[in-house]
Amino acid sequence: MDILVVGNDKNFEELKLKLGETHKYTHIDSHLNLSDEKGDVAFDFLADTLPENIRLYEHQDIGLVFCQSLFKSLLEIWQASGKINKKLYGFNGFPGFVNRDLQEICLLHENDYQQLNRFCEALGINFVKVDDRVGLISARVICMIINEAYCTVQDGTATKEDIDIGMKLGTNYPKGPFKWLDEIGIVNVYRLLEALFEDSKDERYKICSLLKKEFLKASSIQL
Repeated sequence: MDILVVGNDKNFEELKLKLGETHKYTHIDSHLNLSDEKGDVAFDFLADTLPENIRLYEHQDIGLVFCQSLFKSLLEIWQASGKINKKLYGFNGFPGFVNRDLQEICLLHENDYQQLNRFCEALGINFVKVDDRVGLISARVICMIINEAYCTVQDGTATKEDIDIGMKLGTNYPKGPFKWLDEIGIVNVYRLLEALFEDSKDERYKICSLLKKEFLKASSIQL
């Protein structure tokens, strides 16, 4: 299968590791390079950051597009694209979530399910259909846990190291919240919590001030 990947090197490498070497891959890091690309399927890791650019797929020879739909829902991405006439599906593209045994995928229309099932079978992807909402499921839950862990550190109840050990031993989690933070990246975690709070106004997603402080430090270093 011909697969187009739109995202950074880390996105590309994790997806390729997930799908294997039997496919033909094309990797671009920007929608600006999309003009002449074609393929059976595209995985767009920039879709929820630059949803208006999804309209560029309208006249491309690409069968369907998997859009990272974490900071925005798939419906919001589709609307921002000008309601593009292309099959779109949402997925969790955060680092560490792509190369998993089970993928969470959302869709716009229920009658798109059969096509999704055929493509996923051809790609070797086991998936579960989830509701189209900001953060999907696992990223939303884990980022909320990371935020709560920061509140615990801020209150002086435990250190980051103690929390990671406690969560692994006490709840049998595969990773502690700060290990997940390192893998996902603090910028992604912050931006998702920000999007979740804006979408739901739920106090569970209100960003801990210590997390915000570390996010601002990390952002200033990147600049």
